[in-house]
Amino acid sequence: MKLAYIGTYPPRECGIGTFTNHLYKSMLINNGSKKYKHESFIVALNDNDLTYEYPKEVKLTIRQGQQEDYLKAVKFINLSGADLCILEHEFGIFGGQSGIYILPLLHRLTIPFVVTLHTILKNPSYNEKAVLREICKMANKIVVMSHKAIEFLISIYQVPEEKIVFIEHGVPAIHFDTEKSKKEFKLDNKKVILTFGFIGRNKGIETVIKALPKVVAKHPDVIYIVIGKTHPNVLRHSGEEYRVFLLRMVKNLHLENNVIFLNEFINEQDLFKYLCACDIYVTPYLNEAQITSGTLSYAVGVGAAVVSTPYWHAAELLAEGRGVLFEFNNSDNLTSVIIDLLDNPEELKKIKRKALDYGRKITWTKTGEKYIELVENILENTHEVIVVKDTEIDILILPPFSLAHLNRLTDDTGIIQHAKFGIPNLKEGYCLDDNSRALLMALMAYKQKKDMRALELSPIYLSYIHYMQNADGTFRNFLSFSRNFLDEVGSEDSFGRTIWALGYLLDNAPSDAYYQTGKSIFFNASPNFEKLISIRSIANTMIGVSYYLKSNPSDDSMIERLRNMASKLIKNYRDNETPDWKWYESLLAYDNGILPLALLHSAKILNDSKITEIAIESMDFLTNHTLKNNYLSIIGNENWYKKDGKRSVFAQQPIDAMAMVLMYHQAFRLTKNKDYLNKLYTSFLWFLGENDLRMSLYDFETKGCCDGFEHYGVNRNQGAESLLAYLISHLTVLEAYEEFHESI
Repeated sequence: MKLAYIGTYPPRECGIGTFTNHLYKSMLINNGSKKYKHESFIVALNDNDLTYEYPKEVKLTIRQGQQEDYLKAVKFINLSGADLCILEHEFGIFGGQSGIYILPLLHRLTIPFVVTLHTILKNPSYNEKAVLREICKMANKIVVMSHKAIEFLISIYQVPEEKIVFIEHGVPAIHFDTEKSKKEFKLDNKKVILTFGFIGRNKGIETVIKALPKVVAKHPDVIYIVIGKTHPNVLRHSGEEYRVFLLRMVKNLHLENNVIFLNEFINEQDLFKYLCACDIYVTPYLNEAQITSGTLSYAVGVGAAVVSTPYWHAAELLAEGRGVLFEFNNSDNLTSVIIDLLDNPEELKKIKRKALDYGRKITWTKTGEKYIELVENILENTHEVIVVKDTEIDILILPPFSLAHLNRLTDDTGIIQHAKFGIPNLKEGYCLDDNSRALLMALMAYKQKKDMRALELSPIYLSYIHYMQNADGTFRNFLSFSRNFLDEVGSEDSFGRTIWALGYLLDNAPSDAYYQTGKSIFFNASPNFEKLISIRSIANTMIGVSYYLKSNPSDDSMIERLRNMASKLIKNYRDNETPDWKWYESLLAYDNGILPLALLHSAKILNDSKITEIAIESMDFLTNHTLKNNYLSIIGNENWYKKDGKRSVFAQQPIDAMAMVLMYHQAFRLTKNKDYLNKLYTSFLWFLGENDLRMSLYDFETKGCCDGFEHYGVNRNQGAESLLAYLISHLTVLEAYEEFHESI
């Protein structure tokens, strides 16, 4: 049995690293009695480009903020011969928003994995919840270290109880004589109170300092030792502000002879000597939100008398007399507790005895045994399954189609262009692009689902288009919320998208009023068709003209215009193609699928095999660069993908996914090749989490769609463009599903 561990690791000074190191060693120690030969290696996380002199078991490192390192790591693990991976999860050690960079690694693992959760939040942010749920969904088993954690996973994160395993935080089996330890540290004849761990404001050390004057008045031999460096994240953002604050407090309370700060990350042997030397160990955290505490486990394990605030882990671990609890941020309460214990040595001994008895049950040796048993059980019950991919679209996993967010964004003028999260951002006003897409989507929704709300909204979008048309047939694009024009002539892209929507209207008008209005706007704009230069504008216009010609096949003039526009696209293709570059430009940029889509539409109208050939050839080229790993990986807009260059992974935007969905749908219509339905469905699943970051852009709460993927994670704004890309894609999946079943 070969295991791969992912986590921080010594000599990096980190509690998770210490845990990973102990787990690795304890599982190796437990190898002897088991039937599997056991070997292991570590994949270690580095922070902020720092490097460390790692021991030999560390075979690979990941730089926290470098996503490519995560992808290299998963390739290494998959090729290493490892049978199972053990992940130590803590939000702060992985890169990206809420540690999202770990998701693509886990998705690409070809072996089972177990995750140990060190933090489980009661009130997670949207991204924190989404990331943790995705990890739990992929994991074979989830290890937690408190019963409260189980409760949270089930009730807040909807994790099936059968996936969760309770294994307490291990404790080194180290113990030193109390008197000898005190003597070594020159603490003879002192009553020692101890706190250790990384220093930060949430640790509540000021509560202990405030409690000391009355304690010292009665027990002048008391000394309070605080061991630990300032937490690296705190140091990075606030420096030593908190430590200076504590030192000032010590001085103001005249406790200089009773409080000692050891600003260091001490080795384990010395740490346990201090634990054995202390009379009382205090964890004065300021709130309950601590699901696991390694420092608390160590103190109990060594048999210290622990006094703590009732945060979640402490409330569990110190139950049944294994410690004493005091109220959060209540120095007077702590004063009373400490004085009572120091006044009653027998009670102190009783608590220590109970703690030590419990500590013997949670040594790392026993923890390692439980992990070995868990791993063996997974391996014995995990069988290689050859999955034959279903070639039909599974509409059961689609969220219910909803116009809730569309209603939120639409007023009597049109659809608001942007949103702050799920709330319309009125400051940005309206744009032609989005109102044209909204008209297209509303007409599709009414045609397919007879959705009356979509029909009610469509005149708003159509009237916006009419309002924005200039006398020469061109269109303005932007309108402020106060209905002031913000430009004279909009982009060619917005022109083309409008012609697409109008062409679709002329083929699918719900009434004559719609048809006549759409026809007037369409033909007022038509003199501008052949003036277009941008190939995406040409492509969008071709799609609109193709829809128009479906119901007006005898319009020879418009057929010639379509043929001329198709020729422009083909010329671009011929000018740029090489044996290994089958594309219309020297780069793959945005909305790429629109270009083959336009030729696929025109090929059906013009019945031209040459157009079909180029459409399919360029579509295959795009597929090879974006769909080769069985999920859609959109070309990022940071630097695009230049010929002979390196492709950008981020940022990815929903309109690109929509273009791919529509492209494959039209390819299926033209060729009846069922494989295009698979690709269509795979492209749609990009919205629902089948993507580079393994995160859903569709928001099940707002019924909106997030604006895309940045390198750090999800852009949580939910504007009109993103929503409409999702809704159009959703409707296309439903339409393709019906067409497929009608054809068999």
